[in-house]
Amino acid sequence: MPAEPSDLSQGGVAFTKLMTAIETGIYQPGDRLRETEISDRLALSRTPVREALRRLEAENIVEHRPRVGAVIRTLGQTEVVELYEMRLVLERTAAEMAAKHAAEAEVDAMAALNDEIATTGRDPSRAAAINQKFHRAICLAARNRFLLDAARAMTNALLLLGPTTLADAERIETVVRQHRQIIDAIGAGDIDGAGVAAEAHLQTSLRYRLKVMRA
Repeated sequence: MPAEPSDLSQGGVAFTKLMTAIETGIYQPGDRLRETEISDRLALSRTPVREALRRLEAENIVEHRPRVGAVIRTLGQTEVVELYEMRLVLERTAAEMAAKHAAEAEVDAMAALNDEIATTGRDPSRAAAINQKFHRAICLAARNRFLLDAARAMTNALLLLGPTTLADAERIETVVRQHRQIIDAIGAGDIDGAGVAAEAHLQTSLRYRLKVMRA
């Protein structure tokens, strides 16, 4: 029997709340997702939670393991490298297209977000959230809806990387400096320079991610 509109609405609410919980680290890769625990924690009934888990499984964020149930996927080193290879292609293209199309106000907004990252101090979750907004701002400035759709899918995959690497002052300083190079190139309309700066930033991010995985 088709679901009632209210059921669909509650399922959407459950999905949004569960995604936020994963993004903020309440649930992390490798964690088992139990319907009853999620229902209690997020103040939702079990039916929409079940629907949200099915949607997360369809989007390859969650996998169903026999005798265990729903578990947030974890990525091995090979998958992490593959993910960053695709992210590099996407974000280099986004930076190049943003250098073509970005309005001055959009470049100013990128700079403001980067300044915010620099002031996050000992709050890695806040730094990660602002960093995500920064990269989304570049994709929006690229003026390409298909690239934006690809970026959304990539954001979902990045959730599987686990805790943010923006956990110390040295790392934040590197990220902010590299972001400024991307912003400067976009602001100057330097297409090649924006692409090169974006690629350098992603290569640094991959090296740091692999270092964290080996620790």
